[in-house]
Amino acid sequence: MRTNGKLAQLYLVIVFIILYAPILYLMYYSFNSAGTMHGFDGFTLEWYKEVFHDTRLLIIVLNTVVIALLSSAISTILGVVGALAIQRVRRNRPRNSLLAMNNVLIVSPDVIIGASFLIFFTMIGIKLGFTSVLLSHIAFSVPIVVLMVLPKLQEMSPTLIDAAKDLGASGWGVLTKVVLPFLRPGIFAGFFMALTYSLDDFAVTFFVTGNGYTTLSVEIYSRARQGISPSINALSTLIFLFTITLVVGYYFLTRRGSKKPDWGVVQP
Repeated sequence: MRTNGKLAQLYLVIVFIILYAPILYLMYYSFNSAGTMHGFDGFTLEWYKEVFHDTRLLIIVLNTVVIALLSSAISTILGVVGALAIQRVRRNRPRNSLLAMNNVLIVSPDVIIGASFLIFFTMIGIKLGFTSVLLSHIAFSVPIVVLMVLPKLQEMSPTLIDAAKDLGASGWGVLTKVVLPFLRPGIFAGFFMALTYSLDDFAVTFFVTGNGYTTLSVEIYSRARQGISPSINALSTLIFLFTITLVVGYYFLTRRGSKKPDWGVVQP
């Protein structure tokens, strides 16, 4: 048993090395004064200064963050409503059909999704830009939120709702005082997953950007085609650190929430 445990730990270490070695390599050369990724001549913060002095790049970063936050917030609301609606369906066949439709955008290739959105927006007359990017990000984020919330909803005992109703709680009171607090971990998980997918998405966004509007992933791709620059390394390092900060923040939020149970009284 100990041998199997050591082999499992060794396998896990190898996997993490494979995953993080390219990122660490990229971060290392973001401090290279030589401006290449072949030889480290000396430590410098020049490429980070270049990133912060690039006004166009900062605007693109702001666009990306706004799109990510808006799409994540809207998709979280829609995803919670969708999960509640699916849970209320009692027959297995209609419920499985709704789940299959929900999973279509998750299992479909991003290129197909992006091309479909491009054709759809062109047909109905929506100009490519902020609106098209926001709508597409909401569309592929909602199924993710549903999948995060639905298992937590299935764990909730129906007796909790019955007890709240017996105590005189209205339908809105049951939703806000019982259901949503119970679903809070799933809601947070869905929000952060949607936020991560939106920040990271390239394929779908590449099809629906236009009129001078772009996001960070598309901009990095465009710059990388012109040649690898240490400024891209610096920008990627900042994005990676921001993502780590989000993950750590989410971890502490969920840990703090688990240590403080809600003993509030259900009010009508």
